[in-house]
Amino acid sequence: MSKFNKGEKRGMPELNTSSLPDLVFSILFFFMCITHMREDNPLVYVNTPRADQVVKLENKSLVTTVLVGRPKDKKYGVESRIQFNDDFLELENVVPKMTQARQSMKEADQPKMQVSLKIDKDTKMGIVTELKTQLRKAQTLKISYSAKK
Repeated sequence: MSKFNKGEKRGMPELNTSSLPDLVFSILFFFMCITHMREDNPLVYVNTPRADQVVKLENKSLVTTVLVGRPKDKKYGVESRIQFNDDFLELENVVPKMTQARQSMKEADQPKMQVSLKIDKDTKMGIVTELKTQLRKAQTLKISYSAKK
């Protein structure tokens, strides 16, 4: 005659899942706030050349992309143009725009800034040479070229 009845088994209590949708929504909202999605709107045709030895860029947040190619809209002409941040860029405006792009970065990341040139394979080398000269004047010395594997 014991006080404890061994014949009666207690079941496991059910898990309360009423707060689970709130938790999932909070996590989703958190990731939506911290994620930075940027959609590039190319205004030029860029068919990059093929390469044998392609290296993927490591830290894409430090990379600024400049597109060079024929404009898609005929009102901008048929000669190759430079596109930077969803707008066409003249050669004389490269230095101020690159300086502005560098200053918008964190101070520790500014020396690590890299410019990725996506150049159409039919673009003449003259505009590329002039662009590289302007990038040198802007103290943007780390340049990479985009290519297909």
